[in-house]
Amino acid sequence: MATVSLKHVYKVYENTEKGTGSTKPAVSDFCMEIQDKEFIVFVGPSGCGKSTTLRMIAGLEDISDGEIWIDDVIVNEVAPKDRDIAMVFQNYALYPHMTVYDNMAFGLRLRKIPDIKKDKQGNPVLDKDGNQIPIMRKYTKAEIDEKVRAAAKILAIEEYLERKPKALSGGQRQRVALGRTIVRNPKVFLLDEPLSNLDAKLRGTMRSEITKLHDKLGATFIYVTHDQVEAMTMGTRIVVMKDGFVQQIGAPQELYDYPINTFVAGFIGTPQMNFFDGRITPDGKVKFANDQEIKLSERIMALYDKEKIGDGLDITLGIRPGDLKIAEGDSALAVKAKVEVIEALGNETIVYANLDINAEGGIEKTPTSITVAAKMKKNPERRSIINVALDEESIHIFNKETGVSIRK
Repeated sequence: MATVSLKHVYKVYENTEKGTGSTKPAVSDFCMEIQDKEFIVFVGPSGCGKSTTLRMIAGLEDISDGEIWIDDVIVNEVAPKDRDIAMVFQNYALYPHMTVYDNMAFGLRLRKIPDIKKDKQGNPVLDKDGNQIPIMRKYTKAEIDEKVRAAAKILAIEEYLERKPKALSGGQRQRVALGRTIVRNPKVFLLDEPLSNLDAKLRGTMRSEITKLHDKLGATFIYVTHDQVEAMTMGTRIVVMKDGFVQQIGAPQELYDYPINTFVAGFIGTPQMNFFDGRITPDGKVKFANDQEIKLSERIMALYDKEKIGDGLDITLGIRPGDLKIAEGDSALAVKAKVEVIEALGNETIVYANLDINAEGGIEKTPTSITVAAKMKKNPERRSIINVALDEESIHIFNKETGVSIRK
């Protein structure tokens, strides 16, 4: 299949609002090497530049600066049809008046492929120097039929080939859209939020279907989504984007365990990571804005850059809800919180509480929320005061001003 390289890629749109003539970067200095057969996921909030980047790879958007390579060919000036890529769109883009078979075959009927000139018996025709004569020809009906039926078998839609899109479910339509790309046998598959129109149950099914399809085809997949669950469950590597910039690239577990900044930490993981502002001192004491304190061990402090801490540093401490538990008594790693909402889900209980408790047990005007997700033998009462213990192995410390991790 193919490797894809993005080298200092920029996309800038002209902003003509109020006649300012200023420019707005949609993608800034995107650099990445995508290996053959990888499943890469671009993830981030709306407007972060992920779909724009995908469209630049496809050739549907011009590149303002930088280079995009597919294998050893720079494709900046190569037309989309000549890049040997196939794209699946969010809205499926099926022809409503055509059958499933014709939708899948349509692109092949228009496409020409390289071949050599042959006589009526199928033997190569040679030029005066004895060389074969290269030509461009259309696919034969037999070749098209073979490709369409092979793709339909892979996607388990053989029984729907004579139906029209209106007679199909959302998941079946998505399979047809995928089938239309498979018949092309492209070097690179590009998928732009293909599951966003499906309901939650079907999205879960299609996630696994697309992952299995990637394994079957052994192709390079580049997938765009705003859903971090899709990113975590499907990608071999994830690219987290914000405001046109790449925040972090890594394997799903790497991003979960070692987020580079507060944005990545908060975006990856469900429920979202808890964040508390405070100040840390070299001896490991962390004092939160509400005057509660915890004490980190020397072993944990050794993981962080002492030079960045200096005599003391204003920080944002992050910890995931699943790394908290309700403790029986006080400890060096526990804080007090007042329970506000309890969600008993059967396999676990999610407790929403507040850290900012005054002497009378009330909540301050600017409360700091904390979420605990754990299995509990007995759920706490609403409005009760609980001790929440932090697992120091799972704590993340970020510079409050920059949001960047101070881990070594």
